[in-house]
Amino acid sequence: MASPRRRSGRTTPRAAEVQAGGGIAGRLPGRKKTKSGRTTERKSGRTTERKSGRYTPPVPRAKKVSPRWVPVVMLACLIAGVVVVVINYLGVLPGGASNWYLLLGLGLIAAGFVTATQYR
Repeated sequence: MASPRRRSGRTTPRAAEVQAGGGIAGRLPGRKKTKSGRTTERKSGRTTERKSGRYTPPVPRAKKVSPRWVPVVMLACLIAGVVVVVINYLGVLPGGASNWYLLLGLGLIAAGFVTATQYR
């Protein structure tokens, strides 16, 4: 904002208005300043009462519940995958340690994660 011009020690009418807090709202006729900082009143066609400041949670829709088999399959896949990977590293499986057993275990773990996304 430009500094107010001073003539012989006195402030100009515009500078006095700015210093007094009048600003643009003080110069324009027919406009009133509200507490919210708006220069014009907001017009709304509401016919209902004003909302309170409290949060009201939305009404819950029908709660989705997953079938019983979803968490059972999820846990079974996760546990079986971990067991296959551990047994593969111990070399107990037939054929010794093999990458195919490792891939099978990781596949079971991935299937457990995919099933976990369906759990509600």
